Formats: sequence, structure tokens, C-alpha cells
Amino acid sequence: MYERFYRLRERPFALTPDPDYLYPSRVHKEALSYLRYGIESLAGFVVVTGAIGSGKTTLLQTMMRGLDNRTTVARVMNTLLDPRELIESAMIDLGLEPDGRSKPAMLKDFGEFLVNERAAGRLVLLVIDEAQNLSLPALEEIRMLSNLETEKSKLLQIVLVGQPDLRDKLDRPELEQLRQRITVSYHLDALDAEETSHYINHRLARASIGAPMVFPREVTDRIHARSGGVPRLVNVIADATLVFGYGEERTEIDQALIEEVIEDLDATGVLGPRSNPNRHESVVPPTPAMDAPVRQEASVANAAARARTAEDEKLRRELADLERELRKREHDMVLRERELAEQRRVLADQFRLLKTQTQSPVPAAAAWPPVDAAAAGRTAAAHGAPQVHAPAFAPYAKRRLSMWRRVKNSLLGTPERVLEDSL
Repeated sequence: MYERFYRLRERPFALTPDPDYLYPSRVHKEALSYLRYGIESLAGFVVVTGAIGSGKTTLLQTMMRGLDNRTTVARVMNTLLDPRELIESAMIDLGLEPDGRSKPAMLKDFGEFLVNERAAGRLVLLVIDEAQNLSLPALEEIRMLSNLETEKSKLLQIVLVGQPDLRDKLDRPELEQLRQRITVSYHLDALDAEETSHYINHRLARASIGAPMVFPREVTDRIHARSGGVPRLVNVIADATLVFGYGEERTEIDQALIEEVIEDLDATGVLGPRSNPNRHESVVPPTPAMDAPVRQEASVANAAARARTAEDEKLRRELADLERELRKREHDMVLRERELAEQRRVLADQFRLLKTQTQSPVPAAAAWPPVDAAAAGRTAAAHGAPQVHAPAFAPYAKRRLSMWRRVKNSLLGTPERVLEDSL
């Protein structure tokens, strides 16, 4: 449209990632160096992140263009895939046909392919663009693919390229093992004002047929201020500037024109809100969209999980009730033991008091054998001693003598009156 007017071979600010137009800024040269080092040193995992429109895809294509014929590359662009689909996509890009086989069969064929490539002296490189959209299971599957190795080195080199929120996802505890295997990592920063000026005029020079046109510094500074140094937004503003200049047949781009362009782009919403190069929020859901069978399987799994959760909650409540009942019983037993101990103490005190009150002195033992008063009187009279008559005790006199008394009287010859009841 405006190429002939400005003597350009093609549009210099097209949004398609063209390695021919890559401006070797400081960050892009460092990123390329990190990529080449990670691949040539067989480092395993290489991670490159950058804001939306920072030139990650252009950087990847430039890196891949510089690879030799001893490197076999599999590139995955659509990352809204589950783990199995991710493996199938990588195999298809390598020329392998999954043919709907089981996952173990696919992994076996994939491993055999890697071994054959290594035996032939070739390196297999798996490049995954837009890696921030990968689900956690898919990232874990990628880690498992990195386990395909020999005793000396890895059979598969993996490059993950994505937006800044890829780093947030890799920092999750579930991906600790994957994060520890990342040996090369780099983040693409936005261009500063001077780099933005060089970037714009570099692309104009690459597309020019004759003497290249130049955007003055005040124009590039205004573009940088509105774009934030993000290359894609720089391209949008610069391309619109050429379109406006062509429409008004301006051979030179000045401050008034760029102000008019930016005002129109803001009014139509083309530029959108001001860009945040360090944005960490993903532009897609955290998990990829699923088809009906996968959703049904996930629904069944969720229902089973909810059932297990309800059962666990029920068991937890029952255990809590049992614990409360046991604690109550233990408390009642402690109270009962205290009550019994108090009762034993009271009974012991009452027994000691009763024993003290009812105890009497023990009577002296009577002389044996008992003395007969009548015989003692007769003996005393025979010896001239005054006789003392025992007092009459009629009830005692009438009591029948015991057998022992009668035998003793007979042996000793003591006269005894014969009582009527003794006959």
C-alpha cells in the first residue's frame, strides 16, 4: 500500500515474526547466547520468558535458522493440550505416527527414535512455544520425557518459551523436580528509548530500496513512551504512522503526525490499555479446555472425590463423638474414685471411734482350782482357828454341783451334803 510511496520492498513493521528483521538489541543478543549455550552444552531444560510482543517467537526462529543439519527439531506451537496430546504433537512433528496406540507404546517408539538419532550423531530438540498455557500434568509429562537419557547425556533437549507467568507456574511446589532441572533461564526485558529508536530505523533500513527513510528521535521517543518498549506495539504504531503519512502524502514523519496517529489508535482501541511488560496473569484459563469424554471423566473423578470427602467428614465426626464420650467416661471414673476414697476414709474414722468407745479392761484370771469355803472352815476349826461362817446364799446352795466338783470331793474326802436334786 505505502511501500512504493516510501520506496520500500515490503512492509517493515509487519506483525509476522520474521528473523530477517530481528534487531540485535542487548537483551536479544543475550537471549540468543543463552539459547545456543543451553543447546550446545546439552543442558537439558532451557527457559526463555518475555512480555507479550517482546519478540520471543522471532528470537526462536532466528535460533532455529542458525542450527545445523545435525539437529532434529520438533516444535509445538499450540499448548492447549493434555499430556497425551502433547506427546502425540511432538511425535507428529518429528515424523512419527502415533496411530492411536497406547501411551506406553508411543513412549517406546519415541525412545527408540531418540536412541537412533543419537547413534546417527544427531541431536533432538523439542521447542515448546507459549509454554505458559501448559497444564501442570502436561509440564510434569515434559519432565518425564527428559528422563530419556544415556549414561553420559540427555537424549532430548527441551526449550520452554512463554510469558512471565510461566515462571510463576514453575515456582509451584508441584513442579519442584522440573524447576531443579532447568539449567539455563533468561527473561527478555522491554527496549529502552535508545533501543526503540535503533529498532525502528533498523527495520526501515532493512526494507528500503534506496536511501532509507529515518524516524527522528522525538518521534521514536513518543512511540517508546506509548508502547513501553514492547516491539509488537512499536510495530503497530510505526506501521500506522506510515499509513497516515501515505494518506496525507507526507514524505517525512514529524511530531505532529505521530501525535495524531497515537490519538487515533487510542480512540479506536487498537492499542488497548497501556502495556505492562511484567504482567504475570495468564491470558488463558489455568487448565486447557476439555472435550466431552474428558469432562465426563473429570466429573466422575470430582464426584468420587466429593464422596470420599463426605465419608471422611462423617468418620471425622464419629471419631470426635467417640473421643468426647471417652473423655466424659474418664471424668466420671475420676469423680467416682474420689467419692469411694472419701467413703473409705469416713468409714475408717467411724470404726476407730466406735472401737475406742466400746473397749473395757480385761478381768483378772480366777485362781484354779476354786477354794471350797466349807472345807476351809472345817480345816480352820481343827487347828483352833476361829471359824468364819460363809454367808448363806440360798440360790447358790441349791445349784447342782458339777461332775468335776463331786469327783474332787470324793477324792479328797471332803464331806458334802447330799442335795435332793443330786440323787
